[in-house]
Amino acid sequence: MPLNLDTLESWLWESANILRGSIDSSDFKNYIFGLLFLKRFNDVFEERVRQLVQDEKLSEKEAAVEVQAKWGIFPPDARWPNLIARTANIGEALDKAFADIEATNTELQHVLTATQFGDKRVLSDATLQRLLRHFNQYRLGNADLYKADMLGDAYEYLIKQFADDAGKKGGEFYTPKAVVQLVVELIDPQPGHSVYDPTCGSGGMLVESAHHIAKLPGGTLMGDRPNALLYGQEKNLGTWAIAKLNVYLHNMRAEIERGDTLVEPKHLDGGYLKTFDRVIANPPFSANAWWTPLELDAEAVQDSEGETGSSKKLKAPNYKTVTDPFGRFSYGVPPRSYADLAFAQHMLASLKADGRMGVILPHGVLFRSGEEGRIREGLLFGTDAASGGQPGDLIEAIVGLPDKLFYNTGIAASVLVLNKRKPVALRGKVIIIDASRECLEGKAQNSLRPKDIERIARTHKAAFEQQTEVENYCRVVTLDEIRSNDGNLNIARYIANGEAAETVDVAATLAQLQALAEEEAKIDMRLNGYLAELGLAEGVE
Repeated sequence: MPLNLDTLESWLWESANILRGSIDSSDFKNYIFGLLFLKRFNDVFEERVRQLVQDEKLSEKEAAVEVQAKWGIFPPDARWPNLIARTANIGEALDKAFADIEATNTELQHVLTATQFGDKRVLSDATLQRLLRHFNQYRLGNADLYKADMLGDAYEYLIKQFADDAGKKGGEFYTPKAVVQLVVELIDPQPGHSVYDPTCGSGGMLVESAHHIAKLPGGTLMGDRPNALLYGQEKNLGTWAIAKLNVYLHNMRAEIERGDTLVEPKHLDGGYLKTFDRVIANPPFSANAWWTPLELDAEAVQDSEGETGSSKKLKAPNYKTVTDPFGRFSYGVPPRSYADLAFAQHMLASLKADGRMGVILPHGVLFRSGEEGRIREGLLFGTDAASGGQPGDLIEAIVGLPDKLFYNTGIAASVLVLNKRKPVALRGKVIIIDASRECLEGKAQNSLRPKDIERIARTHKAAFEQQTEVENYCRVVTLDEIRSNDGNLNIARYIANGEAAETVDVAATLAQLQALAEEEAKIDMRLNGYLAELGLAEGVE
């Protein structure tokens, strides 16, 4: 009987209990994901061999050769039966197995070896033996699962669980799925579209975009693969490896590169940035010291002047001198302490002429002044010839989200939708939605419910297509009104929260204060009397 999702999820989560006490909980995912992939890889290989033996009456050896000729080499020493039989040096054997698979499968290079199993000070042979036996309980071939990409769904569950377990650190690689679904609904990728996430973390936004496309007419190819071209970039090695495996286990393909997107974007077309139909991201909020070349230059100057040592504070470099070879900061260079609009401008530069993007940013980008204010005004109203003559009217919508949705911060965030080709009826206007109360409240973290996502998406669509407004929730605001507010996009300036202000009866309040003062005087008199009787004091003033 095929595995159902609940059984699969609980079985995978139990593997974390085997690792507890050996490694930090934030590192569980790196080990479990590698073994999960290896078991899946092995079981699909064996499934294909068995099918050839049955259908074409080949020997197992002959079938294995044919499968590898078609699907890729699977070295014998890396296969599950050889690993499960080991009782010593298991970690070293796993490291070799992963290295051998990478060597013969170029799309997996550096993915599986990002985590090392061979250090016995971290994981003993006994712990690894228990872990392998645990993974040996179920087969993970296509026929063993309720649906072929169900393992990807279980994988997403694990990513979410590990984000819970890792607390704030989990926010570095995981955006809550409901938030991802909302942003995908807002930018609405279509079959055949290219989708790019420049800070892709564990790949959730790319996977969700592909799922969205697969539900549409013409949304799949070859039966079940989404009709989408997926691209991403991630700076952290371990998180990049997770993203690669996440996409792979969802039966999808994506070009996910590793590196600092701002300093070294990897998706290029010749010497220029590659452009995409849809761009989506949840960049790190207000990243500091984001232009590494300038930071290194400042450190080198300080060293040359002899100002070294832990007591010497680095002089902040001048970010107005940043020069980008790809011309991404045409609306202005954000300040050193806030990389938010640097990521947004990178995304805009990576967008096709008729493209649309959705980015999650802190509310500060809506109203902060200085260089960020100038960039915001440029996106709204365009820039003059002296500043390069960049086009404006690019902001399609702003959605204010509830607070405490994310792992790495309790602050409220917003979704900005930018559109390079707004419909005629929406030109010169911006959709503003206040969804700050649309959530299920929790003790430590709030969450968007399906009905919240549906209402936000439905309201946005109605405003986009017909400029429909909803009192205290959604307005279609003209650029003239925004200009009269000096380009400030603080949502509260445009949408009232709908809560009636409490009426204060001044006379009654003053009378109540007088009564309290008289009561206080009586208490003081009684206290003075008690103190005098006890001879402890002459009274209090």
